[in-house]
Amino acid sequence: MAGGENGEHGGSGSRLESILNSHTLPLHKRLLLASGVEIRLLFHLAAPAVIVYMVNYVMSMSTQIFSGHLGNLELAAASLGNTGIQVFAYGLMLGMGSAVETLCGQAYGAQKYDMLGIYMQRSTVLLTATGIPLAIAYAFSRPILILLGQSPEIAKYASIFVYGLIPQIFAYAANFPIQKFLQAQSIVAPSAFISTATVLLHLVLSWLVVFKLGLGLLGASLVLSVSWWIVVAAQFVYIATSRRCRLTWTGFTWQAFTGLPEFLKLSTASAVMLCLETWYFQILVLIAGLLKNPELALDSLSVCMTISGWVFMISVGFNAAASVRVSNELGAGNPKSAAFSVFVVTIISFIISLIIVTIILFARDYISYIFTEGETVAKAVSDLCPLLAITIVLNGIQPVLSGVAVGCGWQAFVAYVNVACYYFVGIPAGILLGFDFGLGLGAKGIWSGMIGGTFIQTLILLWVTFRTNWSKEVEKAQKRLEAWDDKRKPLLANQSR
Repeated sequence: MAGGENGEHGGSGSRLESILNSHTLPLHKRLLLASGVEIRLLFHLAAPAVIVYMVNYVMSMSTQIFSGHLGNLELAAASLGNTGIQVFAYGLMLGMGSAVETLCGQAYGAQKYDMLGIYMQRSTVLLTATGIPLAIAYAFSRPILILLGQSPEIAKYASIFVYGLIPQIFAYAANFPIQKFLQAQSIVAPSAFISTATVLLHLVLSWLVVFKLGLGLLGASLVLSVSWWIVVAAQFVYIATSRRCRLTWTGFTWQAFTGLPEFLKLSTASAVMLCLETWYFQILVLIAGLLKNPELALDSLSVCMTISGWVFMISVGFNAAASVRVSNELGAGNPKSAAFSVFVVTIISFIISLIIVTIILFARDYISYIFTEGETVAKAVSDLCPLLAITIVLNGIQPVLSGVAVGCGWQAFVAYVNVACYYFVGIPAGILLGFDFGLGLGAKGIWSGMIGGTFIQTLILLWVTFRTNWSKEVEKAQKRLEAWDDKRKPLLANQSR
């Protein structure tokens, strides 16, 4: 095993499976002991992962806050640039990077450690190549936004903000494969420390660049790009020097450039699944820009979406934990442990979301003042808070189930579910409810329709997940590892189809 941590994880997984399979212990005692083991494993993964995602999100949110205090127009522009354009790239890169999550997690559970570093490098090569057309799209963001019907003035300022995010694209290309590589090994605490230190530096640099040097929107987004590159560099230094990665990282290899077409297919399936999911609520922001009072709609929605996104980071942390736990247990041949992990992580994430919703509803009249001044925006945000609460509750369940899907390799199936629920139900319903040719409910109507799509998707994923035959999933994991084993088939591109 690669170090004491790896041995501890493997021992805990085996212990969990033996508890669940025990015929000598009564059911209630088995469930109690198994819950203790699983909760310890989950929080060992989820707590640092939540910190990583939360702190990384704080960097983007703080950039938006700094921009908002320059004025309402700047807040609308930063919201449109950050939420309407930048998140499209984020969804694509995260989705493609998550292909590594299935392979690395199952390979680690099967103790095929040397495969992890090759998977990480292949993914980085593909994501970097993908970043080139994205950078070109960023450069033409102003005419793209105008073509989509956005206000020319807001589009002008949003494009300035987006220009500074071009270096961030390539930081994503390196960050997501590194992140999944570490998570698959249950190594998450170092990333939490790195992200926390970086966000403190980011806040200081943003204040200096925006307010002291007066570089405005462009300066704010450039600082965000620099901060992401600091995170990438620090994580890579950790991988290259840590004993915990000595078996999974053996240096750069030309194998990273072999088998790319086959690896691209898996990356595309993951990208389609997660892009459709990540982009869904960002489309809400673009649609809101077409309403009669786009500045107020964008301001109120951006505040609510930023809060939702912040809370969503908690669920994403549990998403990562669920993916690692399920893929590790499937790779290790422990079907009952995988199933039990799904149950425990879903319940815990749901309970946390209910607690957060209670706090937000009590503070609904005041939370907008964190982002911008003005009673008009505050009232609009307060009116949207019930919808925000419903979204947060759904997000307490849905991302966890998506993590389970990634751990099992169900990306293609979930992509079909996302298309049906989000784009054939949620968005059309939102347009019908939001605009004058329908019920004309404005931002509330758009958001209500989108929530309907998310609710249907969550129900489908719940039904599929809890009807899964986990013994068959173990068999599928073993077949997948055999097909992708680079030691057995060094050149993946030479595999027969």
